[in-house]
Amino acid sequence: MNDKEILRLSAIRDVCEHRIRRSDAARILSLSVRQVQRLVTRFRESGAAGLVHQRRGKPSSNKINDSVRYRCLSLINQKYPDFGPTLAHEKLTERHDISISLETLRQWMIADGLWVPHAKRKPRVYQPRHRRDCLGELVQIDGSHHDWFEGRSPKCCLLVYIDDATGRLMNLRFSETESAFDYMVATREYLEQHGKPTAFYSDRHAVFHVSKRDAHTERLTQFGRVLNDLNIELICANSSQAKGRVERANKTLQDRLVKEMRLQGIDTIEQANVWLPDFIADFNRRFAKPPRFPKDTHRPLRETTDELNDIFAWQELRKLSKSLTFQYDKVVYLIDPTEENKGLVNQVVKLLDRPDGTIAIQYGHRKLAFRVFDKLADVDQGKVVDNKRLGAVLKFAQTKQQEFEQQQKRTRSKKAPKRTAQKRAIRQLEAINPVLIHPEQFKASSRRKP
Repeated sequence: MNDKEILRLSAIRDVCEHRIRRSDAARILSLSVRQVQRLVTRFRESGAAGLVHQRRGKPSSNKINDSVRYRCLSLINQKYPDFGPTLAHEKLTERHDISISLETLRQWMIADGLWVPHAKRKPRVYQPRHRRDCLGELVQIDGSHHDWFEGRSPKCCLLVYIDDATGRLMNLRFSETESAFDYMVATREYLEQHGKPTAFYSDRHAVFHVSKRDAHTERLTQFGRVLNDLNIELICANSSQAKGRVERANKTLQDRLVKEMRLQGIDTIEQANVWLPDFIADFNRRFAKPPRFPKDTHRPLRETTDELNDIFAWQELRKLSKSLTFQYDKVVYLIDPTEENKGLVNQVVKLLDRPDGTIAIQYGHRKLAFRVFDKLADVDQGKVVDNKRLGAVLKFAQTKQQEFEQQQKRTRSKKAPKRTAQKRAIRQLEAINPVLIHPEQFKASSRRKP
């Protein structure tokens, strides 16, 4: 008997033995006085068994016929043995005209052993994978989001590169986000220091893996295209357990690295990125293991600096208009109308948006000179009038003027890449020499040297 039935039995016994009144028992049991009288009568006639519901142990009046149950289970065994309850219910309804509820079928399949609920399934066992044989054969990469500076700076992301064969930290870099530009900067640092590994091993983050099946791409992300151009394999893991080594390294870093930066008085991303090589050397001295074979499979980086600048860029194709212009990220680019460039009308050019914020336009193997008209910047009417080729651009800006005024905050295109890494690079360059970023602000001194 459950607690409710024990309470009912105790109250009815007290009524029969005249210890409490029927009205008191009715209040205790939340029943009417007449129902309490019925229970008293049953108790006097049949004892405690009279207080149990009379339908207990008997089949429900609307119970589904056993023949229907046997037919359903027989059909599932014969035709749908690997179907789940939902799909099996659809097929029984559509193809066999059997009308039962989904939950009823689910319980039948569970009782018959045809379906095991997810909560009762045994956890999947992941066997440990042996390390690779050589340094540089497989390098695991991951981004670890954490409060690395313990509130001294905003939360940020640490990009981790760890060798699978040795457990060595190959590169670390702090960034505000886990974007394609951040991975481009960190990967170029890695390649310039160590060379090209055989493969990078990552999760299915959008930077590495195209998740949309209908995406208008060649199934390569911008970062995947960079590695493809450099002849480096990119492997995406199917589960987080498959990346156990980099996950364990992240936990170690979230403990040790945080405390080391606290002791060193490091409070910003810029300070941390300068100091990280010292931490990497100390970490590898303590935790790195020798590889099974001493061979280093890193390949030398043979690309020139200019070639690397083009490879490590966000690349998009654009078609030139009749006036040799195209639009990218709400900016109109105007190709210089030289004799050589006049033949490029309606041709497709490649735009290179580099991590440092610079832009290049390429046609074949030739770089094209260009000028920029930013639709989000203030329109200088004088300059527009001076250049007839900008007339169409001015007309476009005027038609969009009302739309711009309604926008309290003007932003770049949401389809364009995140530019956090670019903004950081520009800030660092401005700190060195502002003229490098804004050369038009430079004014030569008229003073003569003594």
